[in-house]
Amino acid sequence: MKSWSPVDVPTLSLAQRGGPLTVHDTATGSRVRTRPFEGTARLYVCGITPYDATHIGHAATYVTFDLLQRVWRDSGLDVLYVQNVTDVDEPLLERAERDGVGWQELAADQIALFFADMEALRVIPPDHYVSAVDGIPDDVVAVEQLLADGTAYPVPVPQDEATVEGAGRADHYLDLAQQPSFGSVSGWTRAQMSEVFAERGGDPGRAGKRDELDPLLWRAGRQGEPHWEGASLGRGRPGWHIECSTIAQRYLGMGFDVQGGGTDLIFPHHEMSAVQASALQGGGVPFAQAYVHQAMVGLDGEKMSKSKGNLVLVSRLLEEGVDPMAVRLVLLAQHYRTEWDWTPALLQTAQERLRVWRAAAEACSAGYPTELGAQTVGRMRAALSDDLASPRALAEVDAWAQAVLEGEPASPLVPDAVDALLGVKL
Repeated sequence: MKSWSPVDVPTLSLAQRGGPLTVHDTATGSRVRTRPFEGTARLYVCGITPYDATHIGHAATYVTFDLLQRVWRDSGLDVLYVQNVTDVDEPLLERAERDGVGWQELAADQIALFFADMEALRVIPPDHYVSAVDGIPDDVVAVEQLLADGTAYPVPVPQDEATVEGAGRADHYLDLAQQPSFGSVSGWTRAQMSEVFAERGGDPGRAGKRDELDPLLWRAGRQGEPHWEGASLGRGRPGWHIECSTIAQRYLGMGFDVQGGGTDLIFPHHEMSAVQASALQGGGVPFAQAYVHQAMVGLDGEKMSKSKGNLVLVSRLLEEGVDPMAVRLVLLAQHYRTEWDWTPALLQTAQERLRVWRAAAEACSAGYPTELGAQTVGRMRAALSDDLASPRALAEVDAWAQAVLEGEPASPLVPDAVDALLGVKL
């Protein structure tokens, strides 16, 4: 599936490199160093379910992982970045039915809007942007393997539910009792898992499951629902989590460097994606080396979410004439692991910051890097390499801009670094 347009990222003229990058790993609860050796860093970030427009919480996630790959690139690494889009799932189907439109049409419209938002925010696109629908053949092979291995099992379709022609009369689930790695990503207790499982797409009350937390792998095709060829499974569609298990393995392989997403994906999505991938490999091989999660963004004291409808939409801000670089600066001014609320005051502060930075950039003369510029870039790199401490990096640029506006000589090095490292075009 085609991704959004590429972003031009300048190469800094300094001989030094940034990095190495350390991040907070959710699975261990500690700082880990990513990619200590030269080569290609591998990143997987869970994408949108395209049933509504991109809100600031989404934007915060994708800007955070854009920042991460910019730091990797600046340290001299190549980056292989994969993102999925869940273009078939219950929320999408329910919204399409509510609005009286085809689910494919709704998905296509919202994906196009998401692309426009990402381009405006200057987010580097993934190398592989993979739809859940396109990944179904791999899902079928994976579920067939798990059934053959005895690590998955069938649950009969309820007698009062009609299936389509060519569908089996069973849904298929992973048997978590056979997976010793289950729980290693989130570190949650069973009580914590049970509390959110249903509201985050699980079906704990499904009769016939061996464990209420067992994740759905393949759903037999029901009348009125989309369905695809499933070989020995019969016509149907995959469960939510298996898509990321198989997409990541196809494009990145096991043990890739960073799995990213919002904190609402820690459980069940990232937990289940990892345990399913481990089951496919017979255990022993980690799905990802580190799990990095963006904190939730709120509005008026509540988590911003599509289900609540309390959204600040990127597209609406842009329609109102807000500079997308100011929106990006609002996001960068918050550390990715800190929950925060969107307010008009934050946007006003970012707009003023952008004005000052651009005034300083205009005062720069061409030529070799000045000592002030080199020191500023060095401190920016140090901040970003330290668990993506973007607020510290912004403070360094603030100090540089103030010095330049007070008459300190400056070259375009810092504006180039602001572009390359922070993704902000001055």
